[in-house]
Amino acid sequence: MQAWRLADTGGIDSYSLEEVPEPVPGRGEVRVALRTMGLNHLDIWVANGLPAPPTLPFIGGADGAGVIDAVGEGVSGFEIGDEVIVDPSFSCGRCGFCRNDDIVYCDDFGIMGEEVSGTFTEKVVIPTINAARKPAGVDWDTAGTFGLVSVTALRMLEKSRLMAGETVLVVGVGGGVSAAAFRYAKGRGAKVYVTSRSPEKIAWALSEGAVAGFDSAGEFGKEMTALGGADVVIDNVGPATLKQSMRAAKKGGRVVIVGATSGPKMELTLPVLWYRQLELIGSTMGNHAQFARALYLLSEGSARSPLDRMYGFDELPAALRYLDSGAQVGKVGLRLA
Repeated sequence: MQAWRLADTGGIDSYSLEEVPEPVPGRGEVRVALRTMGLNHLDIWVANGLPAPPTLPFIGGADGAGVIDAVGEGVSGFEIGDEVIVDPSFSCGRCGFCRNDDIVYCDDFGIMGEEVSGTFTEKVVIPTINAARKPAGVDWDTAGTFGLVSVTALRMLEKSRLMAGETVLVVGVGGGVSAAAFRYAKGRGAKVYVTSRSPEKIAWALSEGAVAGFDSAGEFGKEMTALGGADVVIDNVGPATLKQSMRAAKKGGRVVIVGATSGPKMELTLPVLWYRQLELIGSTMGNHAQFARALYLLSEGSARSPLDRMYGFDELPAALRYLDSGAQVGKVGLRLA
């Protein structure tokens, strides 16, 4: 079978399409013949060694969906022919955190395609806990691309304690996580504002029900404050926007941070935190129950993330370059013939 493997961490062009042995499922595992897979900025960061994969060569990719074509010893509840979606959150499965489904706190927590060999391949082996049944009404393109960004966005909003009628500001709405957060916030009955450097992405959000949009490169914090401020601000950009995001939050507001696409470090003016009683909330990925909730919302249609473009499996480098350009609204994926 074929797989896209990283030979080194020199960037997108370090991915090469190679023949690799078919994996064999072990005890409690199933093998999935993938139909589609999703791309994430994580795939670009790993290709650049930020973070470096645990071993080289390494198969990237966090998202995917397909059909079970082999089952390991001791597997119950799944059979050959079942259609499943990959849940990309991995953990030890034994510690107290895992037993309580607080897997993000497990010392062995990892993301498929970052710490665990990923989905840029024709077939992948996963534990049954990472196999979620594909709802019949969800198409393959959506099923294979929604996972990572959707569970991440859902956890962010759950940690923010968002309530219906509150005001949300989603920073950088065109990206996968931000677009998913926008849809989830709308589904929860929030009044949602957005920012983007792209007028086209703001126009998309307005067409989807956003109250208003602001330029991410401008003083959107001041503009949001003039409208009463936000109860919750969703920011995965980091240093380039976080000061404005904090300014956009009303007194007692919550700023949820899940990424730093503009860099890992910044200078923070601390008195702003305590004088305005702000909360800075860190969040990443989600647990298996949150993945199940995200899948339910996907299946019933209330929070379906936008799908921008699908490429052929042999077009991974071109697809990643398109994702890296920032031109997309929502998800980019690969489709196996």
